Amino acid sequence: MAVDPNNPKGTQAQPGGTFQTQPETLEVVHPEQKLFIGVPREQIMQENRVALVPSAVSALVANGHRVLVEKNAGLSSNFSDRDYAEAGAEICADKKEVFKARFLVKVAPCTKDELELLHAQQIIFSPLQIPLIDKEYITTLIYKKVIAIAMEYLMDSDGSFPIVGMMSEMAGLNAVLTAAELLTHKAGGNGVLLGGVSGVPPARVIILGAGVVGEYATRAATGLGAEVRVFDNNIYKLVRIQRRTGKQLHTSALNPVHLQKEISTADVVIGAIHSKTGRSPVVVTEDMVANMKKGAVIIDVSIDQGGCIETSRVTSHEKPVFEKYGVIHYCVPNIASNIPRTASIAISNILTPILLKTGDTHSLENLFSSDKGLRHGVYIYKGLLTHKYLSQVFGLKYFNLEFMNTSSW
Repeated sequence: MAVDPNNPKGTQAQPGGTFQTQPETLEVVHPEQKLFIGVPREQIMQENRVALVPSAVSALVANGHRVLVEKNAGLSSNFSDRDYAEAGAEICADKKEVFKARFLVKVAPCTKDELELLHAQQIIFSPLQIPLIDKEYITTLIYKKVIAIAMEYLMDSDGSFPIVGMMSEMAGLNAVLTAAELLTHKAGGNGVLLGGVSGVPPARVIILGAGVVGEYATRAATGLGAEVRVFDNNIYKLVRIQRRTGKQLHTSALNPVHLQKEISTADVVIGAIHSKTGRSPVVVTEDMVANMKKGAVIIDVSIDQGGCIETSRVTSHEKPVFEKYGVIHYCVPNIASNIPRTASIAISNILTPILLKTGDTHSLENLFSSDKGLRHGVYIYKGLLTHKYLSQVFGLKYFNLEFMNTSSW
């Protein structure tokens, strides 16, 4: 609307010829909303990691956010309460107080006791670990009307899964180092040096799966001088692992006849087959294990999805191995928890930018419409189950977050 030059202030003429001053509209500045983040101490046995390390806390506090850390939350990762306090965190001995935070960041799923402490509209970053949860766990989260985000399903712009990738890198490297130790006479192995020496052939390592775990296991094993053979039914992955390692490897599809022959002469077998939905397929039968050399070693990294070797069963860091048919089995599901400081820093490096970006946009929900990777991690949204596989497994109603009314966010 054009402005009258004789009436620049926008006054309005009245019937009597007088003018009445109109109120001037001033811009209202809303105070910036800051995040309240809780970092609980994990209660699940053998879990030594922590979701945020002191350097991440320092960055969050510097941006005006409040971080409440439960006492001794980082102790197993060699981060003291003093480290967190100096970074600007508040240290609290009461878990209930920590669970009052709007944002919770965890490296293990909530225990049953912790589920009772959750409240509506709370936002939880934690692993989902589908093989270890039950219907009651999911229905409780639905009832609590929280926003639950699975770390392992957070997706990058290139379609990769950063947390899974990081943990897989560590699992692959650590699997080979563990195998080298278990091969020693003291550990009950057949006394073979993984890399061999001049005039003595190296150990033969069979790697099942050419994904991230398989790739990093291959790098570590070849770097130590072992003879490595990689099996996978995805030929593209086999080509990729050849290129990335820069070496001409012995690779093969998962042909049972060929695999049985190779396994019978192997010193180490590393199971690294991942399933996108449900249980890992079993590719090594009990008969194959029975025909392996005495003192050989099996590292089943797929055990968190049931294992890809028929004789595998879940073990712990306290008692990591068992022997069957004279073969040493190592089947610890959370391998990265054995190197908690490195694992904690890796997780923290991924979560911190998300939290900082959330603070910049004033709300995590505001990111959902533009950040597909973040939406991909959401499996419970304010009383709705938004994970299709979980709905099928537990017979619960599924809501597609992609098609929900964004105005409700």
